[in-house]
Amino acid sequence: MRSLFGKILLWFIGTTIITSVGVAITSAIVFEANEARRPPMSMFFSEQVEHAEQAYQTGGSEALARTLGRFHHMFHADFRMTDSAGKDLVDGKDLSKLLARARTEPRSFFRRQFMLARQDASGKHWLIVVSPRRPWTFWFLRPEHLWVLGVAVLLCYGLAYHLSSPVRRLQETVDRFGRGDFAARAETNRRDELGQLARAFNEMAERLQTLLAAERRLLLDISHELRSPLARLSVAVELARSGGDQEATLDRIQKEADRLNILIGELLQVTRAEGDKSRRRTDPIELDELVSQVKDDCEIEAEAKNCVLELKSDSPLRIAGDAELLRRAIENVVRNAIRYSPKDSAVKIRAETRCAQAQITVRDQGPGVPEEALARIFDPFYRVESDRNRVTGGVGLGLSIARRAIALHEGKLEARNANPGLLVTIDLPLAEATKPATVQEMARTS
Repeated sequence: MRSLFGKILLWFIGTTIITSVGVAITSAIVFEANEARRPPMSMFFSEQVEHAEQAYQTGGSEALARTLGRFHHMFHADFRMTDSAGKDLVDGKDLSKLLARARTEPRSFFRRQFMLARQDASGKHWLIVVSPRRPWTFWFLRPEHLWVLGVAVLLCYGLAYHLSSPVRRLQETVDRFGRGDFAARAETNRRDELGQLARAFNEMAERLQTLLAAERRLLLDISHELRSPLARLSVAVELARSGGDQEATLDRIQKEADRLNILIGELLQVTRAEGDKSRRRTDPIELDELVSQVKDDCEIEAEAKNCVLELKSDSPLRIAGDAELLRRAIENVVRNAIRYSPKDSAVKIRAETRCAQAQITVRDQGPGVPEEALARIFDPFYRVESDRNRVTGGVGLGLSIARRAIALHEGKLEARNANPGLLVTIDLPLAEATKPATVQEMARTS
């Protein structure tokens, strides 16, 4: 049998039957123990001998016959009482052979017929008990026992179903997952080992789905975005071969190669962090210092557009995470603000504590974003229609990479129009040591 349910059910039913038979055999052996131990069965027959002897002494053969008839009705066995020579005290028949057999025949639970002879206290009379011949098959079971066995089978069925049904559901989930349904998850409402197995599968499925999604996203991102730079590289190579302005052509080739290198580096770094949690870094980071470094790195681009970067930050702002990922994310937001800022304007950067979180805001003075586009500016390769050229619009991945990097740190990245300009907000959880004390905590320490 290959079914786990069937194996469990048969195993428990067999165990129940074997246990029942074992209890019956053990009880019979105890009841048939020797006289010296005075087991319950021996004591029971001694009482019957006394009752029969008393009836015979007080009422003679007729009273003895009534008493033995009552015994027969009660115990469904043949009761006879004889003298020491084997003569029946009721009808006078010679039962010497039956007496000799009952006295000498070994009693066993497995015999089809049960015989027992017990002598009265005076030693003059014998009480002989002969049970009817029993069938070989299930002779030790009575109809009442079948009800008990039925209840046991039902309980075994329930136990087998309880144990095998989650395994069957897990098998179906694994089968769906193997056929490509990566959203398939097992039920985890149990707290035993089967529940632990289901939760382990869900964790494995979650990680596999994340890895596959990250690889698929990386493939789509790279295949989508690399076409344009590669096309321009091909054009630049053809121009160089045709003998045009080779210096300008080589500069263009270098520019496109650098852009490809930066793009691939950013995509690979975020994708690796998304796909493998064990490779994510959780180093202590001074966020105020990190924002200051980003501001210094972006000064050259701001000066090229005659923009001023204004930074105001609280200290300290300590968080845990990957400093390089956060630096790239914040830098992408700041560079995006510089890109869309008009000349002779300011980009305001703030880093402060808000509700047990570190909050970074970057605001430019540009035209902002249409309200219908606000929800999509963090999508990969999305650019507002008026900025789809490569000179000002970028590649459309900066804010997308920033959002994914912030999400890896359990943070949130949002944008809204500030009229004028665009206000981008980054919220990150503070490290425990720098979280401000609540009113209750301050009351306890005071």
